[in-house]
Amino acid sequence: MARTDVASRVVKAPLSRVFEALVDPDALIEWLPPSGMTGRFEHFDGRAGGSYRLVLTYTDPPAGGAKTDADSDVVEGRFVEIASDDRVVQAVDFASEDPSFGGTMTMTWTVTRVDGGTRVELRADDVPPGISAADHADGMTSSLNNLAAYLDRRQTVFRAD
Repeated sequence: MARTDVASRVVKAPLSRVFEALVDPDALIEWLPPSGMTGRFEHFDGRAGGSYRLVLTYTDPPAGGAKTDADSDVVEGRFVEIASDDRVVQAVDFASEDPSFGGTMTMTWTVTRVDGGTRVELRADDVPPGISAADHADGMTSSLNNLAAYLDRRQTVFRAD
């Protein structure tokens, strides 16, 4: 049975800046990798119909190895929809020999203006069974916390200018 995982957080930043951080490759590399990982794009075409290849590398690889090799998860992503200041929908596949990580996962990032900032919701549909629910929740929450910290740093820079 297909699994859906959801995480959300309110960030203290204007919706337009939050949305920009969802589609800017330089911003994404700063905040998207969960704690304990670094990332780099091998290519990035950030438009509806565009694609990207993201390599996430563990600073301390898991004992059994990562999804793609001993220390990395490689993500092949496609932008299904980019609705300005509303949502970004991606179709994501992991490069892995392990069939438990197979299948296309749909990641939907939705932003909503709320009192005090912007609510960011990340919904993952059709999560591959090889990704534990606990690990996925931790990773999604970590990325959202990283996003909040990134935007907070950027707000400080904007205020200083």
